[in-house]
Amino acid sequence: MNPFLLLQRAVIVVIAWSMASLAVAQQPLVVKPLAQKKVSELPQGELFWRVETFGSLDQAKAAAGEWSLVAETAGKVWLFTLGPAGGAPSNGTKVAEIGPIPRVSAHQYLLRINDASGPPGSVTHVHSHPGSEAFLVLTGEQSIRGADGVKRVKAGQGEPGGAAGIAMQVSSSGSTDLHALVMFVVDADKPFSSPAAMH
Repeated sequence: MNPFLLLQRAVIVVIAWSMASLAVAQQPLVVKPLAQKKVSELPQGELFWRVETFGSLDQAKAAAGEWSLVAETAGKVWLFTLGPAGGAPSNGTKVAEIGPIPRVSAHQYLLRINDASGPPGSVTHVHSHPGSEAFLVLTGEQSIRGADGVKRVKAGQGEPGGAAGIAMQVSSSGSTDLHALVMFVVDADKPFSSPAAMH
């Protein structure tokens, strides 16, 4: 075969591969809310998210308190409770206790749980929230880029996020698909998420 044609085909293959890689790298993380509620005050002292699983939705709801949210994802029933470290035990299976998380001062608070997932290379826009968040990675690896660098959170690990108004970008940085649960405490009177710029 003509060497020029071979070279031309090789270049086409490399370009196609590069474009496919770029398309994967630019794919957005899929983020969906699982549960949320508004509360007029927060627990006293340092704040932690206690994450537990239950055998049924009814059991989780029965164990839920004033600062708890119940959600179903990844084939499990979850109970997320905001409060002090080492909170009151329930009949659930403790998965993680994540914190302390930065407090926010507001007239009303929104507690929210998001589900984030995506293949390696998927990413969010640079954004900020009017409060704090915490992450629990179920599968894959998550990277959180902020002004102070990049934090990597591997499967089975939890990590508290930054304070209100801090610009950040989250990505799926592992070799397998990311699935993470994200817990929020934000000012309910402000937009939940806003575009931001890294400085």
